[in-house]
Amino acid sequence: MGVEHACAKLIARYANLNDAGDWAGVAALYAVDGRMARPTAPDDWITGRDAILAAFRARPARTTRHLCSNIVVDVLSSDSAVAESAMALFLPGEPPKLGGFYDRFVREDGKWLFAERRGFLSF
Repeated sequence: MGVEHACAKLIARYANLNDAGDWAGVAALYAVDGRMARPTAPDDWITGRDAILAAFRARPARTTRHLCSNIVVDVLSSDSAVAESAMALFLPGEPPKLGGFYDRFVREDGKWLFAERRGFLSF
């Protein structure tokens, strides 16, 4: 599998696991020292796989559907890549939230993981 495909698949898997409420699965997609910033707080970094898992577990339960598109992956080296993608978040009874993610990937032990995931809202 090519780097671009592997990273695009990681983005899609993140959305699916998030919608399923599988927080351990979502956290496992990050490098141990990976970090994330939610689209609603793009400058508020949560660092480390354990802290990311704790942040997701602390959220109130909700039903969501994330749609990701316009995924463009740029390979930087055999072990690193970056991507930008568009995202639409649907919650029952609320207008959709539109934004996206800037991602940085790292390959560790042959597996692609998020080194950094920074969300943003467009409108």
